[in-house]
Amino acid sequence: MAGYLHVVRRALGQLGGHGGVKGLLVQFFRANDVKTGALIGVDKYGNKYFEDRKNYFFGRHRWVLYTTEMNGKNTMWEVDGSMVPAEWHRWLHSMTDNPPTTHPPEPKKFLAQVHQFNVSGSSKQYVPFPTTSKKIHEWVPPKAQ
Repeated sequence: MAGYLHVVRRALGQLGGHGGVKGLLVQFFRANDVKTGALIGVDKYGNKYFEDRKNYFFGRHRWVLYTTEMNGKNTMWEVDGSMVPAEWHRWLHSMTDNPPTTHPPEPKKFLAQVHQFNVSGSSKQYVPFPTTSKKIHEWVPPKAQ
């Protein structure tokens, strides 16, 4: 009986933690996961960072709920790991125990002021210009006379 009561209590906690049935379903379809935990902080783009060491094991105890719009792009259904800024990456991947809300990182000049999306695989990706000649040349058929 105590086991069933625990399951019901966790289910009600999930519903309350996500703002009802609609919020729970939106979170499930956006991230394929419905966790609840303590809000650690919010970055300048609106991503929310959570932690729960009691109910989840190491490596799954910290997570992010992505914002629905970032840099003018609608990211409701297109979430990407590159949406996490550098200052939160260290805490999210357990490289440090101190979140940037309590211990802000020292500014580095090589870090971008405005966080950019990962554009690999799109038409905006960086393609370097080749400075050496090709070792293998493609076959060009002879012209008809």
